[in-house]
Amino acid sequence: MRVGVPTETAERERRVALVPEVIKKLTAKGHEVVVQSGAGAGASIPDASFTAAGATISDDVWGADVVAKVAAPGSDEIGRLGGDTVLIGFLNPLGAPDTVRALAGAGVTAFAMEAIPRISRAQAMDALSSQANIGGYKAVLLAADHMGRLFPMMMTAAGTIPPAKVLVLGAGVAGLQALATARRLGAKTTGYDVRPEVAEQVRSLGAEFLDLGISAVGEGGYARELTEEERAQQQQALTDAIKGFDVVITTAAVPGRPAPKLVLAEAIEGMRPGSIIVDLAAETGGNSELTRPGETVVEHDVTIVGPINLPSTMPEHASMLYARNVQSLLEVMTGEEGELNLNFEDEVIAGACVTRGGEIVHPGAKKAVEGAPA
Repeated sequence: MRVGVPTETAERERRVALVPEVIKKLTAKGHEVVVQSGAGAGASIPDASFTAAGATISDDVWGADVVAKVAAPGSDEIGRLGGDTVLIGFLNPLGAPDTVRALAGAGVTAFAMEAIPRISRAQAMDALSSQANIGGYKAVLLAADHMGRLFPMMMTAAGTIPPAKVLVLGAGVAGLQALATARRLGAKTTGYDVRPEVAEQVRSLGAEFLDLGISAVGEGGYARELTEEERAQQQQALTDAIKGFDVVITTAAVPGRPAPKLVLAEAIEGMRPGSIIVDLAAETGGNSELTRPGETVVEHDVTIVGPINLPSTMPEHASMLYARNVQSLLEVMTGEEGELNLNFEDEVIAGACVTRGGEIVHPGAKKAVEGAPA
């Protein structure tokens, strides 16, 4: 099998789909890996490291059996993919109908890393989780950097400094990592999620669980969308609670939909001057009403950080984890002799496939395309 690794061209993208550690394992099994020159530059991986691992440096990556990317390909890149090419990457199947439509039109067999079923057997392929861990960690560092106060309690000769109070909204992978990181920095932590079953996970990290009395248990490990009445009750309760925290980190997202607005302007106005909000949902509109995606703004003396693609700001380890996810998926895609063997009876292969044979085969992606203008 020949695997191509292009240089990422999307804005703010510094990761690379495969790293030398993984390439060495692939080439040891007889696979050929071709890496575009400079593909690892953003992650501080020189071309020489790829060649030392057994890869070939060449711009001829698009004609490989499998093309491994991080971000979805642009229209020019899709035009360079062959009809018999297998594409792997973050393709945003529910939120990028034009990309999905173009991939189907090009005849590409495309697999979205974010569409891999969340089952036990596929945990090693779960790129959403691996990257969310990095995002949750970095969000806390951003909050600590922007806040003019200390996170930990300090007892000094000049008196005692109380710990920062940190609230994390959303107890998925990113939220739990944010709670753990804030706790390690000495903050007093509180977590909130509309799924009551995660309360035990929050408490296991030494945090309190903020119970607002509203449940939104959904399918596949995701939260369902709240009703209008539930949303109003939740927002009012959160508005009252948020005012007592120094840092609020938001991570709530619903696949294929704009991020729910959890932090109202009223809540921000009531926060203590110098407080911080880090909105990890900024890419899909933000959980805060005053978030500006990709910007850091100050409103009512509160700093609101709206980061885009946080994992890419820590590209070395983000790339390493992502490459391991891709490697695990490739192992499912290959037969006993190492040849490409896509078994669409396999739950992982079938679930992650977005386009195949000129058709859109992922139900959610198909629905998104049908509802989008041509």
